[in-house]
Order: sequence, then C-alpha cells, then structure tokens
Amino acid sequence: MRFFAPATHHVGERLLWSRDTRFVARLHETVPGSRIVELESGSCLIAASDLLTERAADEVARASSDPEYGLVAVDSRLPEADRYITALSGAVQISGLADRVGMAQSTQIVQTKTLDYFFNLRNNHQVFFQPIVELATGALYEHECLFRPVMPMLPQSISTIVQAAIDTTRSVELDAFIVGQIVARAAEIDQAQRSSTGRPFRISINLTPASLLNERFDARALARLVRGAGLSPSQITLECTEQQAVPDVIPLRRQVKALRRLGFGFAIDDAGAGYASFALIAALRPSIIKIDRQITHGIRNDDAKQALVEAFVSFGQRIDARLVAEGIETRREVATLSGLGVELGQGFILGRPSPQPIDPQRVGRGRRRFAIPSARATNPISVVD
Repeated sequence: MRFFAPATHHVGERLLWSRDTRFVARLHETVPGSRIVELESGSCLIAASDLLTERAADEVARASSDPEYGLVAVDSRLPEADRYITALSGAVQISGLADRVGMAQSTQIVQTKTLDYFFNLRNNHQVFFQPIVELATGALYEHECLFRPVMPMLPQSISTIVQAAIDTTRSVELDAFIVGQIVARAAEIDQAQRSSTGRPFRISINLTPASLLNERFDARALARLVRGAGLSPSQITLECTEQQAVPDVIPLRRQVKALRRLGFGFAIDDAGAGYASFALIAALRPSIIKIDRQITHGIRNDDAKQALVEAFVSFGQRIDARLVAEGIETRREVATLSGLGVELGQGFILGRPSPQPIDPQRVGRGRRRFAIPSARATNPISVVD
C-alpha cells in the first residue's frame, strides 16, 4: 500500500568484497555477467542479485581455502555515484576486516543497516494509541497513533529511526511504511467500534516534512489508500513533525491545501519549539496547532509561558484552528491551560499510550475541586487543586 508514485529502480545487484583477489577472480568465472573492480585493499565483484548469492560465494570459498569476504545488496535508491561506495563499506564491515583495511564503519552505514533491519521486521512493530481530550468536558476527541519499533537484536526508539531516515534520505520510504501499517490497524479498530457504538474511530498520524515535500507525494493516492481500508479522510489528522526546517513553504502549503480539500485534518506539531514558528503556521493554516510539551510543563507558575499560550489561542481563533496542549502531567496544568482557552489536551494524566485505544482518564478525585471555565463546557471536569 503506497501513496507515492513509483520510483525507477535498477536491476537488483549485489556486491562482494574480499582481500583474496584469487578467490574473487574464481568467483567471477562462475557468475555470468559479473564484473570485477580492483582496489588497493582487495577486489570487488558486482553482479545481479539472483546470480551473486551467498550459496554461490560459499561454494567457491570452500574450494579457495575459505577466504573472508562480505556480500551485500546494492541499494538502487541511492545516487549511482554513492550506491557502490556504500555497498563496499557494508561488505567490508560484514567481512570483519574493516579495522585492518582502514574502513571503520561510518554513521550513515550504521543508520542504513538499522533501517534495513527495521523494514525487515515489518510484522514485529506495534501501534500505540494515546487519547486527545476535550479539556472542558473530558470527552475523547481522537487518538494519536504512536509507532513503536520492536527490534529484538537492536532496540531503537522511533525518534532514532526517524532521524536515521532523514539522514539517509529515506523519509519517504519510512512514512509510507508507517502510514500503511497504522491505516491497516486503525481500520480493524474502526470496524469493531462502529459495530459496538456506531461511532467512527478518529486518529492522528505523524508525517515528516520531507515526505510532504517529495515530488512523488500524491494526496489523492493517500486518500485512496485510506478509503480502500474502509476509512474516510475525515477520520484522520495528519501531523507535520518538526525534525526538519522547511526550506520552501510554498510547495508544502500546496500539499496541505490538497489534503484539506480531500477531507484530512492537518496539524502542526510542537508549536513554540523547533521549526514550528508562527510564520510557518500562518502560511500552512492548519486545523490543529499542538503546543509543545516544554511550554505546557510548569505553566501554572510561569507568566511568560501563559502569555505565549494566550498568543497561540488568539492566533488559532483568527485562522480557525483548535489548540492541543501536549505533555500535560498535572491537574493544575489542565486547569491553567483550559482557563487560558486551550480546548484540547494530551498527556499522561489524561491517558497513557496503549496498544488498544482507551477512554480518557477521569481527572479530579480529591478533597478540593473546581470546574474548568469554558464557554463550550456542558459537563466540566473536576480538577483537584
């Protein structure tokens, strides 16, 4: 399931490296169409993936005093000038001789291997759901979908995976993979929820700016993917994460408009931190503005943070965007944020991430209570002071 136009790929190739040039020469004789590249540190053999196999290399190696070698796939997604150098580095690492030939592993190679391992474990990973709550009433608004990698041999956080994808120009591949997994899982839950309650299941999904800015991104194809799974675009808010600065806001604004026309909601994440500036938000005109947790934390006793939130509230009203305060951890933060006019909230006190969607936690058990003021409130949450 993809929402990007297909890229052009070269025929799959593998690259083998060994310091034993005679072994490489013998293997070359047995692999049709292969080519040798002589290096100071040894020899490379490049050939089609279905011909240059581990089995073929092992058979020749056993007859050649078992030389050490490394065999890797050539990544055709990389520029042609880079793909063979990258593959060579990987082959040397696998051979176990990197230190001897002065090719210690680079950060990018480590990231590439980590991502390859991540994608190979496609059936291992989990989707967690965290409720986003209407602060005035305690009612559920939607669930944010949080993707959790499960990599037993190489545990990684999702932020590490995202950064690796950005550094190796694989953000598009990562987002397409994650969105496909989340949509499939959400469709299962939506079907069960409609059967039991009649209500649709609403979610938010994170995307990197790199994907939205990619020339192959297709908003209509994403809508078809969603509808094909049995969901409606109106059930989904797409969150633009802030790991990257946006060099040119015009193409991003064009994509956001296309998504909004198709029925998707659009959120700017981490407002007030990183690259999510007022200027960017004004240009994109999102339906949701998510206030960064660094602003939420300790806001009860911080006049400057309160003033910034008030500015966001006024700003959101002018562009018809709702505000979500992230990282809420205390009842006092709930009360302060709602009193400042923030409509929606997310945080541990309202509901922790869970493999199954959960209802929001009730806020307010204790001796002293007060109601959160809100013009929209019908059944205010009680909050312990």
